[in-house]
Amino acid sequence: MDLKYIQSLWEEQRLVFGISMRVIQAIPKDKLDSHPVPGMRTPKEIISHMACTLRSCATGTVKGEIENYEPMEKELVAKPYDEFMKSIAESWKVADGAVRGMTEAQAKGMVKNPWTTDFPAPVCIQIIFDEHLHHRGQLYTYLRIIGIEPPFMWDFENSAPEHQPRQQPQPA
Repeated sequence: MDLKYIQSLWEEQRLVFGISMRVIQAIPKDKLDSHPVPGMRTPKEIISHMACTLRSCATGTVKGEIENYEPMEKELVAKPYDEFMKSIAESWKVADGAVRGMTEAQAKGMVKNPWTTDFPAPVCIQIIFDEHLHHRGQLYTYLRIIGIEPPFMWDFENSAPEHQPRQQPQPA
């Protein structure tokens, strides 16, 4: 596993994040702090966790150390709606810049983290992907519980332009 693998996985994450933003935007403002599923985080808490995992794991992988980002999650949850939504979009931009700027040496490095033993960099990027999809599934459930049909999970063409499929060069 190397930089090429990470770049390939990240391209998929770019598309996935576009769908996730549509899911997040579909949740009514007045439902963000609700508990439609007893014992689970609120939608706002889940979204905050997703955004902070994305940002912190991407930047931490490049730095060689992922730091505990739970305090950042609490700060994000406390923000008013417009600031909160802006921060979610910003988390993608920061994470994307970090991963796109990753070097081959960083892609082959080990990453310290707050959870367990050090992980190889590609595993940290895979963690972002896995965590993101797991929690997006929870948001799909929330939408369905409140009577909103979530976006089709492979409808990339209707995402924001920066999250749509890129044109592949045609062979000559």
